[in-house]
Amino acid sequence: MEPLLSPSILSADFAHLEKDIRAAEKGGADYFHLDIMDGIFVPNITYGPIIAETMNRITKLPLDAHLMVANPRKYIPDFIDAGVEILYPHIEADYDVFRTVQLINDLGGKAGITLNPGTPVEWVEPLIDVIESVLIMSVCPGFGGQKFIASTTPKLTKLRSLLDELKPSVRIAIDGGVKKSNIAELYRAGADFFIAGSAVFKADDITAATQDLKNELED
Repeated sequence: MEPLLSPSILSADFAHLEKDIRAAEKGGADYFHLDIMDGIFVPNITYGPIIAETMNRITKLPLDAHLMVANPRKYIPDFIDAGVEILYPHIEADYDVFRTVQLINDLGGKAGITLNPGTPVEWVEPLIDVIESVLIMSVCPGFGGQKFIASTTPKLTKLRSLLDELKPSVRIAIDGGVKKSNIAELYRAGADFFIAGSAVFKADDITAATQDLKNELED
């Protein structure tokens, strides 16, 4: 599958959001990523569906969203209505994960599932028929700018092998500490959808930083 890059706007300058988005578009971004936190599931609060509506006025690129919230079914319809294409709830939550994923599909979205750094890849097997993507966290969710957890790399390879056996069309996304120095290795390990925040939006030249990441994904 063609590798895709989704800059996370959590690291963007919200006072100049459109400027930052335009710069990442110019560099070749494929998606834009939204980190949705409610202060309950993770100890931080970010934004809701209104930011997706705003993004869709700024860019024509598709959006994906990581739902770090305690009750995603309450918000999934609003995010889909706001134009989010891919939604990633968490597999570790105490809500009904299967019903949550199925709701995304029923409403016409693309369903993904998120695995925290310590969660075994085998946990995705019961959901394999109803998901299109697995998001592997390579940091503990809740804050941007964290250091990459090295044990994620072999985890990607293990997951890719599992998916190739059960449903090869499922993508593997990775989020946390993705940067120019490791993105090619992560691609070789099995990831094909890369979420990068600080590596894009904290760079002096956002367009060049985006281009550099894309270039590292060329065969």
